[in-house]
Amino acid sequence: MSDRTAFQRIRDEKGVVLEAVRHLLWLPRFDRLPKGDGHPVLVVPAFSVSDRGTTPLRRALRRLDYDSHGWEQGPNRGVTPEAVAALEAHLAAIAGAAGRPVSVVGWSLGGIFARMIARSNPDAVRRVIALGSPYRAAEERHGVGTPPVPTTSIYSKSDAVVDWRNASEPDGPGRESIEVRGTHSGLALNPAVISIIAYRLALPAVSRRPGDRGDD
Repeated sequence: MSDRTAFQRIRDEKGVVLEAVRHLLWLPRFDRLPKGDGHPVLVVPAFSVSDRGTTPLRRALRRLDYDSHGWEQGPNRGVTPEAVAALEAHLAAIAGAAGRPVSVVGWSLGGIFARMIARSNPDAVRRVIALGSPYRAAEERHGVGTPPVPTTSIYSKSDAVVDWRNASEPDGPGRESIEVRGTHSGLALNPAVISIIAYRLALPAVSRRPGDRGDD
């Protein structure tokens, strides 16, 4: 959590309404973004959010020719062994049906899930993109380190829910952190975020050898 007061967090997060409007206005411009190669993308929602909350993002991904999937577990109730196991089984099923690795996009707590399953299933994951995910705070508790696949962290210093310092890490081989302007609640709607996701997903898949980080 950020160090803002509860009142400030509520006030700042009201900006999500404007981000929803911008998302609708930007819909025609999404067609100018790089088109995908049809590979599957698994989108994991934030805490207490279900797949319904990631529908606009998944629709945008389908518009860009990706095979987008929800996590199919109802509202995200937190990191539990059962939730992780179900997500790993879902990941395996998607990768098996497609015959190729899956990119995983996780919003907030969903990004922690994304990093966890990428670490334990690197051959099934092509790329991880985390949106305002407080993984650094959760690293010791859940064993969430940088996955051995290309990893992008998108964060906002105006995030009124998650401290941006917990949602980013120094750039290095196979990892990067990118700042955007916007609210935490609007990250999955933010046109700038969707643009970054589109450009990262359009990068070619990386062939990995055992022990490689899978760097671009």
